[in-house]
Amino acid sequence: MKIALAQLNYHIGNFEANTRKIIDGIQLAKSKGADLVVFAELAICGYPPRDFLEYEEFIALCEQSVLEIAAHCNDIACIVGSPVKNDILQGKDLFNAAYFIEAGKVKAITKKALLPTYDVFDEYRYFEPATNFACIDFKGKRIALTICEDLWNINDNPLYVSNPMDVLIKEKPDVMINIAASPFSYTHDDERIKVLGDNASKYQLPLFYVNQVGAQTEIIFDGGSLVFDADGSMKAEMKYFEEDLQVFDLAEVENVKNKYPEQQRANDIEQIHDALILGIRDYFQKSGFSKAVLGLSGGIDSAVVCALACRALGAENVMAVLMPSKFSSDHSVQDALGLVNNIGCMHEIVPIKEIAEAFDETLAPAFKGLPFNLAEENIQARIRGIINMAMSNKFGYILLNTSNKSECAVGYGTLYGDMCGAIGVIGDVYKMQVFELARYINKDEEIIPVNTIVKPPSAELRPDQKDSDSLPEYEVLDKILYQHIEMKQGTAAIINQGFDEALVKRILRMVNIAEFKRYQTPPILRVSPKAFGMGRRMPIVGKYLI
Repeated sequence: MKIALAQLNYHIGNFEANTRKIIDGIQLAKSKGADLVVFAELAICGYPPRDFLEYEEFIALCEQSVLEIAAHCNDIACIVGSPVKNDILQGKDLFNAAYFIEAGKVKAITKKALLPTYDVFDEYRYFEPATNFACIDFKGKRIALTICEDLWNINDNPLYVSNPMDVLIKEKPDVMINIAASPFSYTHDDERIKVLGDNASKYQLPLFYVNQVGAQTEIIFDGGSLVFDADGSMKAEMKYFEEDLQVFDLAEVENVKNKYPEQQRANDIEQIHDALILGIRDYFQKSGFSKAVLGLSGGIDSAVVCALACRALGAENVMAVLMPSKFSSDHSVQDALGLVNNIGCMHEIVPIKEIAEAFDETLAPAFKGLPFNLAEENIQARIRGIINMAMSNKFGYILLNTSNKSECAVGYGTLYGDMCGAIGVIGDVYKMQVFELARYINKDEEIIPVNTIVKPPSAELRPDQKDSDSLPEYEVLDKILYQHIEMKQGTAAIINQGFDEALVKRILRMVNIAEFKRYQTPPILRVSPKAFGMGRRMPIVGKYLI
């Protein structure tokens, strides 16, 4: 039996496009001699559909698409993910399911049992967990079909009390197939390979795994579909961050026991780079936009975002706005212009000195002679936000936010100023990773001026200002933030790692009192195991660590 894995980029709620993409995949797989073509979890509607699932019309359109797809399944079968109605009154109204379609008809429906409700996942909000399991017979082979999380309950600290495969294995299947919507993080590919390989080894069955690719607002899917033999050895690894369709012969996977020659997988920074480009591109394409605007300060954050946006959208579709103030250094303006010249994007220079002075004069009576402080600094940042949004409104540009994760974590940013935007490009990238990204972008030629990379970071909102005036050095700050945010470590645990007690308490307090700011920031492209946004839910008025 020849099995095609169709790793495709879906668009949530775009039934016409998704259905056409799936039908095209069926035709391509058929032309390659496949007997069965496998599509991803909830491929019909896109993942995650969230509260769209509460609309009866949405579910009806899913059912209509399944019927249209079934009509094309002649001389080839397909497996495709879709929500399915629950006919039993008790419990949730829907299942997260997979259709098995053969000879133009739905022959079986497999329902997902293990519904993740952690980090970015919220499946138990919508779906009823399956309790009955059965294999599917096709072409003389018995298929154990599961959906994403159903194979993830195999670690040392299982989240669930049962495993669907423990039931399915009793029916003596010949092969496992798992359809998934497994989000990207720069640590997840190795973890995914281990979990799936452990399943193949545990049940002594070959395993075919298909993941979707593409970005859905902040969540990015990296593809990387996989095939394992019954020993748990990886036999094939499909493309990352690209659509792909490949056909595999089950007999070869069953009989050839030599380990697949392992690919040189991209390192963390390369993966983050590719993920962010995909995230930007899909955000614009799926939203119907084509042109971006951002404030370009001459600093490293905006330079990296500008370079990524130009790679994702084309330099001709990116507008960089330079907004020097009376505190801006000459080298910052020159660095920004150097990037513009190197990369070839559009640009405008809009000085804000006179605008800021007008604010100072207007507010002088109300400020009652009090000295210059954070108020005047933030006015400058908000002037820049107004100018960026004016460019957006006037020309139809979509504003990119350029705040990094270190700044977002400790609240080092101005609400309605540099924190505004439609999508946060590097809000899940720590400052030290931003430096690594800049060097990676420059690996073949100088795109980002070297001075932008080597100079001390500064917001340039007061004379001779440096980030280190307000924050610990980023080398230390990022390590503490990683332990607290990604590793979920509290004060004592981080101090026990050798960090200064007062510094740890100060940083963790800054993180927690800045929660109100993060509630008002744009969605952030997720590239880490724990990103700000829907995957990290904290109370604003909580007392812990404050």
